[in-house]
Amino acid sequence: MPDAAKLVAALFIGGIAYVASLLIMPLMPDSTDFGSFVYVNSIIGIACGWTVMGKRAGRGITAAINNGLGGALVLVIWGLFIHSCYQMFDRAMDNWYNGAFTALAAIFQFMAEFALILVNPTVIFWLIGSSIIAGLATEYAWRTWR
Repeated sequence: MPDAAKLVAALFIGGIAYVASLLIMPLMPDSTDFGSFVYVNSIIGIACGWTVMGKRAGRGITAAINNGLGGALVLVIWGLFIHSCYQMFDRAMDNWYNGAFTALAAIFQFMAEFALILVNPTVIFWLIGSSIIAGLATEYAWRTWR
């Protein structure tokens, strides 16, 4: 059921994903073709905000902060997984892998490589700080517009 908390959470986490994507782009190699990187991450953020954070609103301030941090963590994990799957699929179409198991193992290898790029103080501080604000805003929306 749609409500204000789900909408606020989706907008906040989608915005966090958008800005985080812009912060990540300069950290990648110069030859990287980003394509729709920012928009895919924003859609992932909207989905995570709606499904993960929105339904956990209304449990208090401490739970709201944890809700925001959890929403950002789910955003990062799903973003890493989806972009790693895309990278693996792109290479699989060029016959880089000998079998299905090596292709599936490559997903986790790409996730680890992309996670190392995320270990940047600017990106980490942005994700932590803005997700706390998103959690508090979601809690405020739940309390105000029930």
